[in-house]
Amino acid sequence: MTDSSGGSNAGRGWRSRLRRPFPERWVQYYLGNGASLGWLLVVDGAAFLLGVSFYVHSDPSLNDLSSLAYPLFGDSPTALALATLSVATLLPNLGRRVTEAPSNRVLALLHTLAFVWLVKYGLWTAVALNLRPDLYVGFTPALLWEYWGILITHLFFLLQAAVIPYYGRTTREALVAAIVLLFVNDAFDYGLGLYPPLRYEAGPLLAGITVVLSVVAVATAAWVFDRHGTDD
Repeated sequence: MTDSSGGSNAGRGWRSRLRRPFPERWVQYYLGNGASLGWLLVVDGAAFLLGVSFYVHSDPSLNDLSSLAYPLFGDSPTALALATLSVATLLPNLGRRVTEAPSNRVLALLHTLAFVWLVKYGLWTAVALNLRPDLYVGFTPALLWEYWGILITHLFFLLQAAVIPYYGRTTREALVAAIVLLFVNDAFDYGLGLYPPLRYEAGPLLAGITVVLSVVAVATAAWVFDRHGTDD
C-alpha cells in the first residue's frame, strides 16, 4: 500500500526545492558576506553599463528616444538595474540572516519587479536567439559572442532571480503592478517596433511568445515568493 502521508510530504518537499533551489547556507554566504555582496554589486553594475553601451550603439538606439522611454527600450539593462537595487537593499542587513531581511510594501514591489524582469529577459533572450539559429550560430568571434556569450550571460539572470525570494517578499499589489508594467513594455516593444535589436524582424510569433513570458514570469513570482505581512 502507498503511504499517502509520505507521498504528500515528498510532494511538498519537491515543490519546496523548486521554490528554493539553493541551500540556504550558500545564499547566506554570498549575500550575507560584505565582500561577496560587494562583488555581486560590481558585476551587476558592470553588466548594466555593458548593456547600456549595446543599446547606445544599436539601431534604433537610446539616442533616438526620449529618456523617459529608456527603461522600456533597454529591457536587459532595466532588469540589471532592478536587480542591482534589489541586492543593494541587503547592505544594511549585513551581519544578520539574509532570510530575515526587512520587508515592506515598497521593497516587495522592487524585489518583485527585479525578479520578473530577470526571469522574462533571461528566457526571452534564449528564445529569440534560437528562433533563428541560422543567423546566430557560427564560429567567428562575433557570432560566438552574439550567441554563446549573450545566451550564457542572460541565463545568469535566472540564477540571480532565483535568490531574490530568499530575502524578498511580494504582495498582490506588486504582482498586479508587475503584470501591468510588463504588458506596457510589450506594447512599447512590438507596437512601436522597439523590441531589443535582433538580426531579424520579430514578427507575431516572437511578440506572442513575449506576452506569454510576461505571464509566466509573474505567475512564477506569485508561486516562489512568500507574501509580505504573513509568516508563511
